[in-house]
Amino acid sequence: MTIKPWATLSSTLSTLLLLGACASSHSDVTPATSNQVSADANRIEAHMTFLADDALEGRDTGSQGHLIASQYIATNFKQLGLKPAGDMVDGQPGYFQKMNLKKGQLLKHSAGLTLHHNGVDTVVPYPKHFMTRSSSHDGKVAVKAELVFVSYGMVSPEFGIDDYAGLDVKGKIVVMLPGRPHKLPSEEAAHLSSQKTRLAAERGAIGIISVHTPEAEKTRPYANSLLYLNSPDLSWVNKDGVAEKDYPAIKVSAYMHMDAAKTLFADAPKSLEQIYAMLEKKEVPKGFALTTSASLTRESSHSMIQSQNVAAVLEGSDPILKNEYVVVTAHSDHIGIGNDLRSKDKINNGLMDNAAGVAILLETARLYTQSAVKPKRSILFVAVTGEEKGLLGADYFAHYPVKPIESLVANVNLDMPVLLYPFADMIAFGANHSTLGATVSRATEKHGIKLSADPMPEQAIFTRSDHYTLVKKGVPAVFLMTGFTSKDPAQKGGEIWGKFFAKHYHKPTDDVAGLTKDFGPIRYDSGALFADINMAIIEEIANSEQRPQWLKESFFGKTIGLKINTQQ
Repeated sequence: MTIKPWATLSSTLSTLLLLGACASSHSDVTPATSNQVSADANRIEAHMTFLADDALEGRDTGSQGHLIASQYIATNFKQLGLKPAGDMVDGQPGYFQKMNLKKGQLLKHSAGLTLHHNGVDTVVPYPKHFMTRSSSHDGKVAVKAELVFVSYGMVSPEFGIDDYAGLDVKGKIVVMLPGRPHKLPSEEAAHLSSQKTRLAAERGAIGIISVHTPEAEKTRPYANSLLYLNSPDLSWVNKDGVAEKDYPAIKVSAYMHMDAAKTLFADAPKSLEQIYAMLEKKEVPKGFALTTSASLTRESSHSMIQSQNVAAVLEGSDPILKNEYVVVTAHSDHIGIGNDLRSKDKINNGLMDNAAGVAILLETARLYTQSAVKPKRSILFVAVTGEEKGLLGADYFAHYPVKPIESLVANVNLDMPVLLYPFADMIAFGANHSTLGATVSRATEKHGIKLSADPMPEQAIFTRSDHYTLVKKGVPAVFLMTGFTSKDPAQKGGEIWGKFFAKHYHKPTDDVAGLTKDFGPIRYDSGALFADINMAIIEEIANSEQRPQWLKESFFGKTIGLKINTQQ
């Protein structure tokens, strides 16, 4: 597949937009006389094939292709009669919630790391033995500082953890392990891990070096990260013009290969080999000062780009409850054009990730507009941008919600349903943290589908998609995905899901041709079933007298849940 210049795409795009709009228009649909409306597999197919077409060039955040996808989604919302819920345009609300993004790029040959020990300087080769990313705030930086090992770099009173206890890291570079102690539940650990940079900055550190481990090598080899070396970093910019999650005190950062990292621990209370042995036994090493110091340099260039969420509302029927909102999200972006020299096809189409999720969101919205009985609460549909760049659009929405944050009663998130087999079960990540678990269970049972427990808890999926940004604001959420069992005995859902993830995830073959070649016809009928279940979930949330509640035993409910959303 070759990349077509944008100038040659006008006729292709015009045709695609027309076909997509026709597929979503309800002018040819007889209005329903009851709530017994069903999703249409043909409409799911139309949305997916448009959004994953080569013409959109992988829908990279801030790209022309993603803007076209956003326009397509907004057009569908308008055709369905949904009210715009985005930014004001000429005194009237529009469908777009625009955000400014700061783009950082590490300048080639600017990255340098030298270790100093007993008068000997050791230059660490980049990127073979260490990697670094661009800074979101500084241009050219050069830092020389002492090093302090801080174990995992975590602090949690709830779990009795303080890896900084007794350590002075002010003005120093902290050295930490990736991941988590084994005693921590994976989802809670992932949440705590996301705080590591903030914790280091608050304690006066000026840099962070993370050390690759044998355990990490098994699940994510160091060499895999080399594929992303030249990709830019994006951060959304707040109303004060500052990049979010920007910690100016942290001047440098690096990720070190195991072989090079041994020098960090020369003459230390424990060698790196001893620390690895402790990790193998599931023991947690304590922190200590290192006798090695380090010099780190890097230079970053910066520019500004813009991208957008797309937001629309179906107003509720109850005069009081219509001021509360069930938020339905799916990310519209993907990773754009790749730089893998081994592949002739460079366009990462993102058919499953996440054209499928957006298609189901749009079809769910259509089902509600065709239903004769309207929900009591309002439903807020949001197609978010920048998920692949770090949940950027969802995080912006969580900080600047288009409706008051206290009025958002729940979030149902749709991300990468794998529509390659007739799924017999579904997974609702986060179902164990709130009353939404029971809601999802009733909805799946209604459609003859089993609700299964998280099959890969070690991956902490609950903290890795857009809903997590609202969870951190106290909003109960579930993230829906197809399960690992199939209705067809000849198809093993778990094996198909695993093969998709290993061979096609974030690759150009996540498109109709690539997936059909490996798995047979795309199961758009499974997408329709997914949409029907999604509607049933939302319907119960929207019509229940009580809004969803965090379970009192949930870590998220106890630590970050809004009081009005916590089960007593």
